[in-house]
Amino acid sequence: MTEIASPGLFLPEEKKAWFTHDRFGMFIHWGIYALAARHEWVKSREEIDDQGYQRYFDAFDPDLYDPKGWARRAREAGMKYVVLTAKHHDGFCLWDSKATDYKATKTPHGRDLLAPFVEAFRAEGLKVGFYYSLLDWHHPDFAIDMYHPLRNRENAAALNVGREITRYAAYMREQVTELLTGYGKIDILWFDFSYEGRTYKGLPGKGRDDWQSVELLKLVRRLAPDIIVNNRLDIASNTPDVITPEQYTPRTPPLINGKEATWEMCQTFSGSWGYHRDEESWKSPKQLIQILIDGVALGGNLLMNIGPTARGTFDQRAIDALEAYAKWMHLHSRAIYGAGRSAYIAPDGCRYTQKGNRLYLHIYNWPNRYVHLDGLAGKVKYAQLLNDASEVSWVGASTDPHFVPPVGETTLTLDLPVKQPDVVIPVVELFLKDA
Repeated sequence: MTEIASPGLFLPEEKKAWFTHDRFGMFIHWGIYALAARHEWVKSREEIDDQGYQRYFDAFDPDLYDPKGWARRAREAGMKYVVLTAKHHDGFCLWDSKATDYKATKTPHGRDLLAPFVEAFRAEGLKVGFYYSLLDWHHPDFAIDMYHPLRNRENAAALNVGREITRYAAYMREQVTELLTGYGKIDILWFDFSYEGRTYKGLPGKGRDDWQSVELLKLVRRLAPDIIVNNRLDIASNTPDVITPEQYTPRTPPLINGKEATWEMCQTFSGSWGYHRDEESWKSPKQLIQILIDGVALGGNLLMNIGPTARGTFDQRAIDALEAYAKWMHLHSRAIYGAGRSAYIAPDGCRYTQKGNRLYLHIYNWPNRYVHLDGLAGKVKYAQLLNDASEVSWVGASTDPHFVPPVGETTLTLDLPVKQPDVVIPVVELFLKDA
């Protein structure tokens, strides 16, 4: 019978207050797949065996790795926490794990990459998290399944003979122990991912019984009682720490048993998580900022990903994206930090975020002078553009005899400048009257 996790394995809301306040984090996918430079799933997508993939291990030497520079750019972009792939699906480890030789210290680089990373990001005031893959295409006890590079070999089922998933589960616990005891306080542990019930050519998927997820989570809670753990261990629970929609923005706030959940969407600058030299679907500054606003407007967080190069640098496209966030957040961060969903309904082409008696109107499509705010007549005592704190007035028949107000006495009509302010997404800060 499958064990169901007790509520004590998940955090109470007050332990997550920093997370729901900070709203914006950096995801970093980095490993030897950066040398292939064509997606972090290259080993699976191209069905590369261990021997063929070894060339990336043998050549890995990120001589320009500068975690202090990474951390500075994250802070300047307005990000408040970071999650780094300590181990991705290919099984390669960025730290000097005692459980394997498939690690950074055995490559030409020869050094633990996590220690300077953690030190640099903490020095910039960011909270630190580790991503740890539940999949491992290198480990000899990880059974071949629908995602494994060897899945289409004629003898795939035979190759699984002798592989013992319980030994692999013990290996994961050993490595997670290293991550949670070797680098000081870790704030987030991001497991990825479960696929129970998915089969391919008779090869079964994997879930909580394979990972021994409850035992693993109990270990995590013993070592790091206040750490935030995501929802990808396939553990049955009504109260996961955080749920994690990927590469899309929910239309409505995610619910669990009818209650709004703590949630964080993870997204990418382009179509790849790892460094992809030739990938061209990079999002514009407007798209990037709208993704952040959309999440906060629904009460969620954004974990935005970057994939560094194999030399340990951020390529110029990624730097440009981070600078777009930096420029906008420098002027508008108070509409993000500590803000969340508002009970008011924003006009078409706009979003609301709210923090106490400050209501923030994010205007995606700049109107021709007027914007109509339903339900706010008589409730606003002052309004200003957030980028420069310049006053925004509102109009009615008493102030403009030629103005015909919209139907409805509860509508407040703002009188905006004809020209949009020189920011990607303008924001009007509305000071609400005390209730």
